[in-house]
Amino acid sequence: MPKKRVVRSVVTSLAKCPTGIRGFDELSIGGLPKGRPSLLCGGPGCGKTLFAMEFLARGAMQFNEPGVYMSFEETAPDLARNFLSLGIDINDLIRHGKMAVDYVHVDRSEIEETGEYDLEGLFIRLSNAINTIGAKRVVLDTLEVLFSGLSNTGILRAELRRLFKWLKDKGMTAVVTGESGEHSLTRYGLEEYVADCVILLDFRVKEQISTRRLRIVKYRGSSHGADEYPFLIDRDGISVLPISSLGLNYAVSRQRISSGIPRLDEMLGGRGFYRGSTVLVSGSAGTGKSSISSCFVDAACRRDERALYVTFEESPEQIARNMKSIGLDLDRWVKKGVLRYYAVRPSYCGLEMHLVALYHRIIEFNPKVMVIDPISNLGTVGSKTEIKSMLTRLIDYLKMKRITGMMTDLTHSGDPSEKTSEDISSLVDTWLLLRDIELGGERNRGMYILKSRGMAHSNQIREFIMSNKGVDLVDVYLGPAGVLTGSARSALEAKEKAEEVVSRNRARRRIREQEQKRKALEAQIAVLQSELDVAVGEEEAMTDEEKKRLNGLTRERDDMARMRKANGNSGKRGKPKEGRQK
Repeated sequence: MPKKRVVRSVVTSLAKCPTGIRGFDELSIGGLPKGRPSLLCGGPGCGKTLFAMEFLARGAMQFNEPGVYMSFEETAPDLARNFLSLGIDINDLIRHGKMAVDYVHVDRSEIEETGEYDLEGLFIRLSNAINTIGAKRVVLDTLEVLFSGLSNTGILRAELRRLFKWLKDKGMTAVVTGESGEHSLTRYGLEEYVADCVILLDFRVKEQISTRRLRIVKYRGSSHGADEYPFLIDRDGISVLPISSLGLNYAVSRQRISSGIPRLDEMLGGRGFYRGSTVLVSGSAGTGKSSISSCFVDAACRRDERALYVTFEESPEQIARNMKSIGLDLDRWVKKGVLRYYAVRPSYCGLEMHLVALYHRIIEFNPKVMVIDPISNLGTVGSKTEIKSMLTRLIDYLKMKRITGMMTDLTHSGDPSEKTSEDISSLVDTWLLLRDIELGGERNRGMYILKSRGMAHSNQIREFIMSNKGVDLVDVYLGPAGVLTGSARSALEAKEKAEEVVSRNRARRRIREQEQKRKALEAQIAVLQSELDVAVGEEEAMTDEEKKRLNGLTRERDDMARMRKANGNSGKRGKPKEGRQK
């Protein structure tokens, strides 16, 4: 029996050509298909020409791959002037043999629809430019001008296939631009079927807000991000935020950083926020949200860390002036280069454009902390769902970059205090709530920590005080009517101090009285002790005299006894015996 042959399939990954466009290579997982044509389509003003030119310029400057730009609409001088404002010097690239720009004038009246119509002349011209500089990349801008005089679908389809096959046979990584059609991706509705990669650029206006978006419609032989992605056009070219790449696999830090308010750090376990965490400061107007943000920024700058302050309602000069009233000099940090503002009205662009703009400034400045003040202003350019989606992606990006973010949110009178207008409370790590406390005809500020993940924190409310000496938190007083703040707290403090003084004086008086009693008793005891000593002395003296008298009497008795005895004995020896005398 013959041995069965096992056929093993060899899977090779598709070679990619990086575009150098920030964000696009990430969502396309490497760039455009290498050695194959890609179709770039979209309406007027969506950025097709810029995308194509940046693909060529960055390929020449970053990857040492020369490119040929063949234009059917704009001349080489016009292109050079247009792109110089975006930092792309086409003339310099041409002088160094890194790029060739060829303008091909196509007169619609000269084109005849015949069966012999072909692109041989274009192929010869393009081949000569490729060989001259050894090009690896090609751009054709745009197809509609090239085929503007043709209406025969058969000829058009055949020539498009020839064009794409010729580019592929040459091994060129090509970008061919085309205008969007009414009911198809392109005007003719044919190009997307012959291209290996189709990219759709869209420039839309919704409620007077313009937004540019990019979508990879198809990509043969490669996975890719299939959603719509916002992109930004500025002085550095195109920036795309690859939102699909953001997830929950970012690393976390155990390092803690100060909030800039010592008493707040104490409430947060004595060490402040986690680095890379996200902090939400919410409260009604005038409760001090911007002041807390400025203290946070000031503390970061004191640590010589870069801080990015995004403001949607105040100018940088106004913020700096206002913060001087609480003793913060933010201008010096701007001059030092560690603080940078980004001030823009929310209505300037759509939410996605704001997201890309913030992403771009984070890449450019590389801050360690970031403040957005306030996020509630974004409600003018998007729905609650859209704002939450945008902020979710921003928070994920900040965590991925280990940037400690602080966002302020304006709550309105009558709203629940433990609710944000964007419903992002579950996304933040620490939530500080500021509120007004009305008592005794006064309106004072209070602050407490609703939550702070991963650390022990105080559950007590603190009175939030701002003065020319800075920001401070003080303990509140609990009276019969509840929490006391402001003048009520001051009155209670004064009353307690007065009572303390009275109590202290009363205690001192009692101590003095007791001391006097003690001294009087000690004096009495001393007198009695003296009298006792005298009595004891007299008694001892009398006892000694009595002893002496008794001793004297005893001696006298003894002496008398001895004398009697002696006298008796002497009488007996001197008297003669009567018998002998007889």
